[in-house]
Amino acid sequence: MKTSNPVLSRLGQAAERERAAGYGPYGPAAQPGYGQPAYGDPYPTATGYPSAPPAVQPMTIDDVVVKTVTVLGITGASAVAAWTLIPDSLMGPAWIGAALTGLVLGLVISFMRMANPALVIAYAVIEGVFVGMVSKFFETLYDGIVLQAATATFGVFFIMGALYKARVIRATPKFVRGMIAVMAGLFAVMLINFVLAMFDINTGLRDGSPLAIGFSLVCIVVASLSFILNFNEIEEGVRMGLPARYSWTAAFGILVGLVWLYIEILRLLSYFQGDD
Repeated sequence: MKTSNPVLSRLGQAAERERAAGYGPYGPAAQPGYGQPAYGDPYPTATGYPSAPPAVQPMTIDDVVVKTVTVLGITGASAVAAWTLIPDSLMGPAWIGAALTGLVLGLVISFMRMANPALVIAYAVIEGVFVGMVSKFFETLYDGIVLQAATATFGVFFIMGALYKARVIRATPKFVRGMIAVMAGLFAVMLINFVLAMFDINTGLRDGSPLAIGFSLVCIVVASLSFILNFNEIEEGVRMGLPARYSWTAAFGILVGLVWLYIEILRLLSYFQGDD
């Protein structure tokens, strides 16, 4: 089954291999009579008879919802724990360490497309530490900003979900290719800016200037639109009959988008706070 989404193309190939091997919901193992003995063959319960491999359950929307709620809960719990337990003197090292570790682990999951629950849960824990430290820093400076950013983040998420369901925004092949190119470009810019900031080089992208405000607005728009890609992947993944474990990959994609959107909204709100 074909798809215009390059990420799902790779996942779809994996699902096709599993079905061809007889492990998918549409493979030989799921067909009537699969594994039944021919005339003269030993009965299936006989010792040494190779039993038929179990059919793999296909992914459903409910699977994705449950896994998404799970990783969000883990991220939230990790953020609260980091906020409470990590002293202010270690806030900087914890912030940077979690950011770098999360970046590496996120790239591993993204490029290898590994539907590994342990990796996704580990990523959620690390992102929780990162979010907790960033939130604590901004809340110390601007009281109430964390609640505002969190409310805005989930508000945008549900709005994008409604727009996708109503087909106001469609994940066309051109849209998908454009979004992937734009996100790759923004990722490169942010990574370069992060490295330069470690050497006290100010590019003006994160200092509250008009350029910084414009950059954050662009990031917020792109992060919001990235949910359209997530919803499309989930919808096509269910249609293609991907194995249920790929719901962890879908939950990972949503978590990445939510954390990115939250951080950008948090930054943008901080630019408009008073100096008191």
